[in-house]
Amino acid sequence: MTGLEHFARLKQQVLSEYRKHYPYSGADWKSFSSQDIQNLIALIEDNLRETVSEKWVYTHLKPAENEKLPRKDMLDIFSRFCGYSGWDEFSHEPAAIQPKKKFRIWFLILGIGLLLTTILLVVFSDRAQPAKQIKVTDQYTGKPLPAEDVKVFEADPVGEKPLQMQEGSVVVPGEAKTTLVVKSPYYKTKKVVVDPKSNTTEIKVTPNDQAMMLKAFMQSDIKDWETRKVQLDKILSNDLEVIIMLKNNLGAEYFNKQEFAQKLIIPTPSLRQYKIIEITHGADQKIQFIRMAQQ
Repeated sequence: MTGLEHFARLKQQVLSEYRKHYPYSGADWKSFSSQDIQNLIALIEDNLRETVSEKWVYTHLKPAENEKLPRKDMLDIFSRFCGYSGWDEFSHEPAAIQPKKKFRIWFLILGIGLLLTTILLVVFSDRAQPAKQIKVTDQYTGKPLPAEDVKVFEADPVGEKPLQMQEGSVVVPGEAKTTLVVKSPYYKTKKVVVDPKSNTTEIKVTPNDQAMMLKAFMQSDIKDWETRKVQLDKILSNDLEVIIMLKNNLGAEYFNKQEFAQKLIIPTPSLRQYKIIEITHGADQKIQFIRMAQQ
């Protein structure tokens, strides 16, 4: 294909590019009005920061046929207007191929679309993780812990948010890693990180022997008070402090080791109405502090 043939093709593409901005303009260069020429010159100035004279358009673009090829600097301007890097790229590209500007736009749109799709897939793949149901069980018996004996918290930098237990289980969101803290007056505190992509479905907690014995003493009938006295002396610290919160906001009662042990050695029916809320152990692992509430 000769240079003039390439120029004839360029003129048609310039016309097509112009119609994108002014769709109701003339169908060909012959019907291209003086106002169209002014519009075209303005487009080139705005988009390319280049200047084209009205005379040049009349001399080289308006004619149906051209006898000679225009200067290369002008060919570069109109090639760039059609989306090419310049005349060299345009004239070496087969006529059947559309301007690269269109392809660049489509590739840009396609690239952005693929990027957004990837981001959405990553985000929603995490969010799509279903909520996890985690059982809280006794390490030795394997039985679920009753809700009245244990509390589960979701830990974050701000603090701990309590989670509701139902039938020995808690439900945690599946979006991201969650740190769970299991607390109980009868079991050792345990912290577990639950990953939504892991197979974690159970948290096993270790019972505190002294606390479990204390619970048994409060709920069982007396059989051998001498044996119970010896056992209590082994698990209760000499500096034991016991606070019992009375119901109806009537205040609290305070007991030392001797006073509290006496209540347990010969228990009364009212003792079973007390619920242990908090137990603290000393360095010797003996129970040093007990907080209870009257039910």
